[in-house]
Formats: sequence, structure tokens, C-alpha cells
Amino acid sequence: MSRPGSGRSVARPAPTRRHLLQALGAGSLGLAALPLAGCALEGASAESTDEDELTFLISNLDGGWVPSKSAISSYEANVWQQLTDKLVHTDPEGTVTPWIASSWEQNEDSTEFLLHLRDGVTFSDGTPVDAEAVVANLQSWALGRPEEGIARVGLFPGGTYDGAEAAGRLSVRVSFTAPTLSFLPTLGYHGCLLLSPASIAASLEEQSDLAVQIGSGPFVLDTWAASDHVRLVRREDYDWAPEVLGASGPAGLAAITFTVLPDDSLRASAARARQTDLSYNVNPQVLDSFTDAGFTLEVPRYLGFVHGYSLRTNVAPFDDVRVRRAVTRGIDRAEILRTVFTDAWEPATSWLQTGVPETTDLTELFSYDPDLASRLLDEAGWTARTADGFRAKDGVELGFTLYPTPYLTGSVPEAELISQHLKRIGIRVSTQKLDIPTWTERVTNDPTQGVAEVTRSFVDVGTVAGVITGEGEDWFAVGSSDPVLEDLRDGVAGAASRAERAGLVEDLSRHVLEQAYFIPLEQNVQRIYVQSPQLRDISFNAVAIPSYHATTKEAA
Repeated sequence: MSRPGSGRSVARPAPTRRHLLQALGAGSLGLAALPLAGCALEGASAESTDEDELTFLISNLDGGWVPSKSAISSYEANVWQQLTDKLVHTDPEGTVTPWIASSWEQNEDSTEFLLHLRDGVTFSDGTPVDAEAVVANLQSWALGRPEEGIARVGLFPGGTYDGAEAAGRLSVRVSFTAPTLSFLPTLGYHGCLLLSPASIAASLEEQSDLAVQIGSGPFVLDTWAASDHVRLVRREDYDWAPEVLGASGPAGLAAITFTVLPDDSLRASAARARQTDLSYNVNPQVLDSFTDAGFTLEVPRYLGFVHGYSLRTNVAPFDDVRVRRAVTRGIDRAEILRTVFTDAWEPATSWLQTGVPETTDLTELFSYDPDLASRLLDEAGWTARTADGFRAKDGVELGFTLYPTPYLTGSVPEAELISQHLKRIGIRVSTQKLDIPTWTERVTNDPTQGVAEVTRSFVDVGTVAGVITGEGEDWFAVGSSDPVLEDLRDGVAGAASRAERAGLVEDLSRHVLEQAYFIPLEQNVQRIYVQSPQLRDISFNAVAIPSYHATTKEAA
């Protein structure tokens, strides 16, 4: 994605956090401090930036650039979407339309697919996006290279993947061992980004350098600095955007600069002062003030799981289903929505987002009922009390720690409020805020941590089966100990028709919630975009990631 011959030369200074802090003033500025007369951001001010350049303030880009890991990040995905293409486009309703795959065929039981590729598409280094390149990508998504530390794409249907082969210069045959309805929609998932064969073959260390990642998207890399900025420039020969987005040819913008500014208040202040075109993930509680000031606000819900907690059933106290159910019933979700979020957030009705076509309303399985929660804890033997009033059993206090996810604005105050809710029924809950690398180490990669906060998207419900048992990511640490869950998993993954699958998804959802493996909180609005009213034609895909190919910026 680097421009040939450009290396890492800087065409113009990229705005850094130091420039932003100098412009806004050190410290934590609230909206009451605005307007900020006389402030100017070098390279990022609406007044000093060319009309065809976009400036984007983002809270972090700390996830690295190894595609199978960072491509599904709420943060890095904003960059990847501009640098790379996908085989298909999947919209917010899950509708699949052509992109690099111009058409396709499949057999009756959805075990074999033939993809026909668009002619003339090239990666930015001139390599053709042909059948051999697509086969290399499919192999990487499905299998990865675990022996080298390169993971497969978690929600690609790798469990039934049998292989892919070139069936001509521009045709690819993909085979599965069982019906795999999720295959085509998942080609539009943001983890399934097309990269050149050379990029895929690179080592783990090499892949962590964004300059090594060569895509076929409408922008290419100009410069980047870790945890500071990424600057992209238009690819002038790009001419294969998905037709459904309504634009062809090169991008309308000449450049996009993503600048890291971790402080939520400073990002909000910069947006209000018109010193950036777009601020990402500001505090939900200040959104109304932007609407009143004429800004465009996008809080797109995506297809996937609701925001909630997955519980590891091999870690005390979550090894007792009564405790899991008590925690589920002890959380007042209505108070969370009133206190932490705004009207743009809606209650969860299952562990899946309501936009997922197969979702049914199962609210009765996790609705707030503190009296029931207290009875469940009594039945589980947590009847003694400590000097602080918390429940105890056999000299052990009932409690655990929540580590709010750094991927969701509002997660910290929400965790603190949940701590208060559970204190009412005698559970001590501590909260600790961590940065992304530490959170990944302490929560995602630590099997002794009983609670993992989920903000996860998917584009087809069939891929859900790949994460919940020992054959996948084993979210609930059940391994193969729950035969009902395994049967439902296999049924959902291998359903031959969508009608059959819908009933199985409801059964699976009911079982997960009855066993309290997952605690739903609210509909997941993971991405908040405060956009200048001068921006036009920004589109979002099934997982709420924007495309700026067709975007233009009017004069202020």
C-alpha cells in the first residue's frame, strides 16, 4: 500500500498529538471551554487543509498491523477499509453484492462455490488480483500460519473449509466439508481483506509494519508512525469500487490523515472547534450538543453480538450456574441506558443484535430481578457475610474484577454502575481500566480471568458456532462438556437452509442464556463518528466500518 518508490518520505507534516495539544491547550478541556479562538492545528485544521483532504481524530492505533489481528479492531479497521478491497460487499442488512468477485455460483447444499473475479484489478504494487492471489488469501483467512504466530480470521468458516483452487485465471473454486451458508456474506467481513501474496507470505514481524501490507483499495499508504498517525493518499488508477456504493474511478478525497488523540474531551473539543473533519468515539453524553450545532452524527449498529460479558465456566465463582444467573439478574440495564448512554442506544433482547435476521426476543431470560438473584445466591450457599456486608462461603468473599474494554466508549462508567448494582445483592466487583495491550494480555489471553467483555461483530450468524466451544475460541471454557451446546453449534454451522438455521439459532440462543454463559447488556454501538457537516457520501458496511471512496468535502 506504499506508493512505489516513495518509501516513507513525508510529503507534508502529519498532525501529531503534540500539535493537537498545543492547539487545544494542555489538560482536559470540556465543551464549556469552546469556542477556542485563534487555535490552529498544523495539517488538521479545516481552514488550513485542502478541501479534498480529510482529517480523522482517533483514540488509538495501538493494535499493531498484523492483518488477522488488527483488521477486526474497532480502530485499525477504519484504516484497513480504505487500503484494501473485499471479494463482496455486505451491507448493514446483510445483503451481499458483487465487488472483486463479480459473480458466483454454488451447489444446492452450499458446500462448493465458484467465484468469478473482476478483470483488471491490481494491488498497488502492480500484482494482479487473480485466482492465485485470491486462493492465497482464502488459505490465510481459513488456516493462518499458527506455527509462526499468524492466526486465522476467527469468524471465517474455517471449521468446514476444505480448500480453494484456481479454476482459471479469474475463477476460484472453494469447497467445504458441510453446508456453509455463511461463506459468501463473510467475504464482506472486515477481517477478510484482500492483500497481495507477498504481504501474506511475510513473517509475523514483517507484517507488523503497515508499509509491508499491499492492498488493492482506493488509498495507499503515504506515511505512518506507531501510536501517532497514519496518512493515506489517493490511488489514481483505482476503478473497481462496488457498484452498490454509487461511485466509480479514483476516490473523491486526495488524502486522509488519521491522528491519534487518546483524550475523549480533546477529540470532542477539536471537532466542536472545526479543527478536524471527524472525531471518533467521543463521550456519548455530549452527542446532543453536536447535533444542536449542526454536526452529522453516525452511531451505526452492526451485525454481531450485543455488548455484554462472556463468562468462563471453569473459573470460580462462574463455575456455578446459579452464580452466573444471579449476576445476570442483578444488573439493572434500564439504569445503564438512562445514566451512561443516550437515546441512540437500545436494550438488548438476546445475545445477538436485533439486526441479525435470526434474532428473537429472549429478554425474559436475563431481565433485572434482584430478588431472584438473591435467592439464587442463597441456594448456591453464599449466605455468610463479611464485615463489609458482602456475601461469603467457606471463608471466601464473593467477588470478581471487571476490566472495561478499551474498544467501547462508555465501558468504564458502565462497569462502575454494574459494580453498584451487584453490591446491592452482596457481590463485590472491582473495576480497573487498562490500555489495549494490557487489556489483551490480562483478559483475552488470560484463561484465569472469568469475565471477558464482548464487542464483536459478524456478518452471518452461521459463524457464531465457530467461537463458542473447544473447536473454536471456546468463549465459555466449556470445551466439549456441554453436548447440547455442541449439537446446536453443529446444527447452526451445517444447516442446509436459512429457514432450518433460524430455528436452530433460537434454540442455541436460548440455551446460552439459560445457562448464563453470556450476560447481555445493551445493543452494541461500538463506533461513534462525529462528522463535519461539510462531508458528503460516507457509507457503512455490515460491521459499521466507513468507506471514504465516494466521500467529498464541501467548502466551509
